[in-house]
Amino acid sequence: MFRIQDVLDLHASTVALWHREETRNPYHGFLQVVCEQHKFNFLLWHEEDIARSPQASDSQMAQVKRAIDRYNQQRNDCIERLDLFLIDSLSRDGLAPAADARLNTETPGSAIDRLSILALRIYHLQEQIDRADATGEHRHKAADRLAICQTQRTDLAGALAELVADVAAGRKRLKVYRQLKMYNDPTMNPYLYAAGKGTLHVSLPGATAI
Repeated sequence: MFRIQDVLDLHASTVALWHREETRNPYHGFLQVVCEQHKFNFLLWHEEDIARSPQASDSQMAQVKRAIDRYNQQRNDCIERLDLFLIDSLSRDGLAPAADARLNTETPGSAIDRLSILALRIYHLQEQIDRADATGEHRHKAADRLAICQTQRTDLAGALAELVADVAAGRKRLKVYRQLKMYNDPTMNPYLYAAGKGTLHVSLPGATAI
């Protein structure tokens, strides 16, 4: 289906590259979707950093919040695209799950998302270790966390490899679990569809309706 190491290498190399230049996606096929999904985690990470800045103005915070919502929606859309890509690939190759094939609690797409976030965390922890102004205590704390993240990445990559092998052998079956985010849907978020009508009558527990 795909090589786990290719995903890990993509995550690590693009995080380093995108800190030096604009985000770009030179990949094709499944890895193109992996890179796209990773890009939205990269963009989310840095918007979240800005959101915690005490110097950020109210207008900046509003812009950051909207960017976070947009990137998070795109990130989740890409998780679904990853799983759909694999399901379509299995179908094209004539690989069907056994009648008693089990579901997994996590899809390959969601595991790849977690590996993407770990790649970002590992990069930024190494950045903290390399800081010229960091104290020895700070570097030690960052190094301890880096070791934990590296172990978690190894464990998760191994579990994903087992899942992929089980799916390819028909022992497990894949489904796309839709996120169905409501807050970005103008027909589902009451603040959006009420605003479109020029009214807003939304009651929150313990709050006065406005």
